[in-house]
Amino acid sequence: MSAFAVSAAIIAPGFAAQAQAGSAQPPMAKNNYADKAAWLCWTGKPGDACAIDLTTTVVKADGSESVEKFAANPKAPVDCFYVYPTVSNDPGVVSDMNAGPEELSVVKAQLARFGAKCRIYAPLYRQFTLTALRAGQSGKPMPGSADPATRAVGYGDVLDAWNYYLANENKGRGVVLIGHSQGSGVLTQLIAKEIDGKPVQAKVISAILMGTRLPVDKGKDTGLFKSMPLCKAASQTGCVIAYASFRDTVPPPPTSLFGKAPAEGQIAACVNPAALGGGKGALHAYLGNSPAISGQAMPKTVWVAGKPNPTTPFISAPGLLSAECVEKNGFSYLEVHVNAVPADPRTDTIEGDVVTGGQVNAAWGLHLIDANLAMGNLVDIVGAESKAYLAKK
Repeated sequence: MSAFAVSAAIIAPGFAAQAQAGSAQPPMAKNNYADKAAWLCWTGKPGDACAIDLTTTVVKADGSESVEKFAANPKAPVDCFYVYPTVSNDPGVVSDMNAGPEELSVVKAQLARFGAKCRIYAPLYRQFTLTALRAGQSGKPMPGSADPATRAVGYGDVLDAWNYYLANENKGRGVVLIGHSQGSGVLTQLIAKEIDGKPVQAKVISAILMGTRLPVDKGKDTGLFKSMPLCKAASQTGCVIAYASFRDTVPPPPTSLFGKAPAEGQIAACVNPAALGGGKGALHAYLGNSPAISGQAMPKTVWVAGKPNPTTPFISAPGLLSAECVEKNGFSYLEVHVNAVPADPRTDTIEGDVVTGGQVNAAWGLHLIDANLAMGNLVDIVGAESKAYLAKK
């Protein structure tokens, strides 16, 4: 698998199969999350990686364009706590605590826009790296890559960051948990072990777990989480939004890890951010117009025939994409449809597939743009949930 393909492709359920070698390593020292340098994003801190340009060109079906500016709200009444996916190209099994271009890119794509509705806290953490993943896939796993203690470092870091945030920064505010891929896997552990059914759950407005396969019992809205059900309305709080996205033209093959729960009697949770109550809905996507979270440029879409492409960091195309949660062939996932209209000048395609050896790797679906596809919907949901939470409080 290429670097582009694997950049966000690792998810917690797949960790155990990635490497089989290595001896136990000495315990790693804890991070000091009182030091703001240990945080990738922290609203208002100097060097906040989420204080960036999110200007968007809105491309309509008739080919007309307008520019949408973005403004964060540093006085937002609630918080967001985010854990990023597998992006690190550091040379070891676990990453260091220095933000590289890949970490900066991913918060631009997946997180910074939530700053319109919440104060943002995103810790750096020593995640399982792409380097170790590639080595395992090549049949030459890195020493220590199978050591359970080494694999637990990232979760331990996030747990420490969460506890520091609760003790020192939360101050009774509501908080939205947000993650993707490995980040969703880490947050799933955190919720199951530290939040679900415990007093701190009262602070959690919702959890947004993208690019994962959260198990729920068939016919129910709970499963692994016993007291945090799936979200059904934007006025609901204490609930979970989880999904993995695939094109309707490229459904998950039998080999896909996404969309299938690990146990009988369960399915992978799918909550459609475009229609929380079920059915189809219009996706309010913010598609990247710069290197993707892999750090490599996406193929260039010609957005409007006969016109130069916009140069803003993001593109929004109202009416182009819609989605629905479906259960097909043993999989449960967010099925994304491109509303192509060949007669109009706007593009009838989007980029975002994982590509291996020049071929679309169907097993990963639209994993690389899970967040981009529904970003506008999710930001609106966080705003609505926050109002409901504050009203109840």
